[in-house]
Amino acid sequence: MDIPFLDHLGVVPEYAEAGKVRISYTVKPEHTNSFHVAQGGLIMTLLDFAMGAAARTASNHELGAITIDMTTSFLRPSLGKIIVEGSLLKAGKSINYCEAVALNEAGEITAKASGTFMLRR
Repeated sequence: MDIPFLDHLGVVPEYAEAGKVRISYTVKPEHTNSFHVAQGGLIMTLLDFAMGAAARTASNHELGAITIDMTTSFLRPSLGKIIVEGSLLKAGKSINYCEAVALNEAGEITAKASGTFMLRR
């Protein structure tokens, strides 16, 4: 997938197949907030992408997925290398339900999200 914004951030795709996606990202100083941890919008971007990509992998859908709804919970600060894992929970004809977690280097969940995605036609 060609997504210039994720390239700009430095997101590294690790795998995407059968409704499962894994990406990684190392927090850069310019992407932190006043507490010197990853800005929440950045983490939401990573979670959103992982879920949308997971929705696409189940049917090898090449046109993309559009976020309809997304709910995010922040559990602890995100620092260092962040791993984001997205998964497809339920696939419909055009609407897909997904979830994703962001993990720190210790394997702790720093944020989680659930979302609804529509596959582009």
